[in-house]
Amino acid sequence: MGAEGTFRTSTPAVAIDAVGLHLPDRTRSVAELPELAGLAEPDRLTCLRLGIDTVAVEDGLTAADLAERAASAALESAGVPAAALGALILVEPRAPETLISSEATRLQHTLGAESALTFSVGGLGCVSSTPALLAARGLLAADPGLGPVLVVHGSKPAGEHRYRHPVTVNGDSGLALLLGRPHAAAPVRILDLAQHTNGRYWNLFGLEYRDRPTAQWREECTDLPAYSFRLAMESRQRLAELVAGLLTRNGLTPSDIAGYVSQNLSAGGMAFTEEILDITLLPSCRENLRGLGHLGPNDTFLNLSTALDRKELAEGDLAVLINVSPVAAWSVLLVEIGPQSGRGSFA
Repeated sequence: MGAEGTFRTSTPAVAIDAVGLHLPDRTRSVAELPELAGLAEPDRLTCLRLGIDTVAVEDGLTAADLAERAASAALESAGVPAAALGALILVEPRAPETLISSEATRLQHTLGAESALTFSVGGLGCVSSTPALLAARGLLAADPGLGPVLVVHGSKPAGEHRYRHPVTVNGDSGLALLLGRPHAAAPVRILDLAQHTNGRYWNLFGLEYRDRPTAQWREECTDLPAYSFRLAMESRQRLAELVAGLLTRNGLTPSDIAGYVSQNLSAGGMAFTEEILDITLLPSCRENLRGLGHLGPNDTFLNLSTALDRKELAEGDLAVLINVSPVAAWSVLLVEIGPQSGRGSFA
């Protein structure tokens, strides 16, 4: 298939037994971000029109710290000791604290998950959570004796600037999913997922960092027309195909889906997704976009968690989670809502 590749799979299901969240107590107004003062007026207005009022900010914590806190929250919520984990999968941060060293095994050590098979995945930006879920499901299916799998990500900007022209504004967060084999009491089950990538866009966005102090790090789009038009047109086709295939493969029609969840890039991006798929996103998506900004691979499951807390979805409902990355990659997940305990965070 050349520079493109699609992966689809429909069995077996995976239970999400708990989600751990770490969201900062502080937010920062987008209008007051220091980098806006150095932007040309059209670029500054683009930022202010993204539909993001404030972003979540945790200046004192690294991506690794955010990941650790979310992981601990998920384990505590489920009452599972770290020593019982069968595997620990870290979705790589946008920029590691150090090169060469392993942030995945650092997390393993700080949690006390010494027996867990541990590794990291990445390379697909916001969509990197999907290969992590695929790996987790493969491990659970391949080894009947394997304990639960923890998928974790700490999201922070790569450098000092939070605005990614012309895409979004990054906030800080940590999120962890505790995964196991499906069972009747599972708060959420992942029934199916599909992913497509197109390597022709591999360097559409980049950040030059060698021989530069971090204050000079700035992510740049190398081809604005390609992002604004060609990638948008391809996203229209890819998402329509992926969602249609997901439903058909599971014997479903659009009327069977109770809600759709997207990532938090921009209000325009959400409207685009709704238009091309003829859907309405759950209200939690826009609420989190306005208040927290873009949280990378954490967006969709944060929005799903918020939707469950707000009872936008009920037991037995089916939902589709939609993720897009400008690298370019697209993924869709089909999830089924199980019984909710009322304690929040799926558990």
